[in-house]
This record gives sequence, C-alpha cells and structure tokens, in this order.
Amino acid sequence: MIRTAKVEDADVIAELLTQLGYEKTLSFMPNRILELLDNPDAMLFLYESEGKVVALLSLHVIPQIALFGSFLRISYFVVDETVRSREIGAELEALATKIAKERACDRIEVHCHERRKDAHRFYERHGYIESPKYFIKNLYM
Repeated sequence: MIRTAKVEDADVIAELLTQLGYEKTLSFMPNRILELLDNPDAMLFLYESEGKVVALLSLHVIPQIALFGSFLRISYFVVDETVRSREIGAELEALATKIAKERACDRIEVHCHERRKDAHRFYERHGYIESPKYFIKNLYM
C-alpha cells in the first residue's frame, strides 16, 4: 500500500534515510515532514508491506522558465534493504511517472550518488538516462 507520510512516521523515515547515508535526521524530521506536507509542489509517500513501512519516495514539482513543462524531481527514494527486488521500487517509480504526467511535467530528474550502482541499474531499467554534471555548493558544513 502506498500512502502519504504523516508526522507520526518521523522515526521510520529517519531509519530509511540512514540506509542512504543520512544519519541523525530524527531531531528535525517532524518539522521537515510538516513543511513538505504544506507545500503544494512537494509530495512524501511511504510504502507499507505487512503493516510495516518499507519504502520512502519524496517528490517535488519544479516549474521551468525556458521550457513548456515543469519537471518532477525525485528528491529521496529508498526501499528498505531487506525487501529490495520485490517490485516495490517499480511501483513507486510508476507513481512518480503518473504524478509527473498529471502535473504536466516534461521529465523526471533524480540525483543518484555515484556509489549507488544498484540504484543506477534500477533507473536505467525504468528508462532514465544519465545526464552528467551535477554541481552543488555546500552552505553549511
């Protein structure tokens, strides 16, 4: 079952994000969830299996100035390592595609760290192509 996240899910969301290498997020997670739920261009979904949350999908619709459509960014996407390869990721990716089409997006974008080779293969199987370079500027270290 796919559902919208709630503030009460802060613990499990923080646990899933730890699997992506984002540790110590629990202290600010409830506020982040509220902020995302209040933003009409942000969506935060959880996947439940057998009564347990096992996946997270965070999406943002970003309007473009130079192109007709907006784009959908997959901000965070993680399936618990104990249940991978069960098509849960495929279901969530299909949801992202459906939302992108409904919101008149012309593409979906995802940043996936170089070390996540299995995730790269997942995205390629679902029609994504690599578009290098990605620059970031850290403001707080």
